[in-house]
Amino acid sequence: MGSREKPVPIDEEILERLNRGILQRTGVYRTNVHIVLRSGRHTSEYVAKALVTTEPAFTEGLGDIIATHFGRYQVDLVLTTGYGAGLLGHCVARAHPARPRFIFATKGKAGGRTEVALQPEYRAFFAEGGRVLIIEDILTTGETVKQLIKLVDSMGGQVVGIGAIWRRSGRVKFKYPVFTVVTRDFPTYAPSECPMCRQGIPITENPEHGSSEGDPEE
Repeated sequence: MGSREKPVPIDEEILERLNRGILQRTGVYRTNVHIVLRSGRHTSEYVAKALVTTEPAFTEGLGDIIATHFGRYQVDLVLTTGYGAGLLGHCVARAHPARPRFIFATKGKAGGRTEVALQPEYRAFFAEGGRVLIIEDILTTGETVKQLIKLVDSMGGQVVGIGAIWRRSGRVKFKYPVFTVVTRDFPTYAPSECPMCRQGIPITENPEHGSSEGDPEE
């Protein structure tokens, strides 16, 4: 009896295009639009962050993709912050073969800087096992993740990796393994240089009415 053929791995660039296409069909990733971000700059594409986790089955699928990538790592805790990242992190924890606990930190601003704090009830979990997988939905500057890394260090834990749906810039670097379903930074323009304005294309969206893409960090 003949042996089964081994599956041919999909090229990473092709796989990312497929993932981006799926995100576009769900309405999360929008193109061919004319948006004014909170910064005042214009763009023709953006990620509707609030929509990322609105379809449970889709969110579970994204969680499974991230969990599969980190499946060879021993993970004790999945740590997130924020509502959307929390839903995704819960799905990652469910799908990961190590069956890690899911915990989340609260996020706030102090003196213009991002700060995160862990729920007191979660502190004891680090004594049971402190290998942590950090999950975010959208990575822009990476400031939130940096604060989560500091939090893990302060608890005596060890970060084993960082997972997210979308990394807006390949310039965001960490010393830990990073996996994102999509890595893509789209161009933005000053109003005076905006090609959509020059073509007379009307503004179709405004971040003040639902988009979070103008947020300074995630």
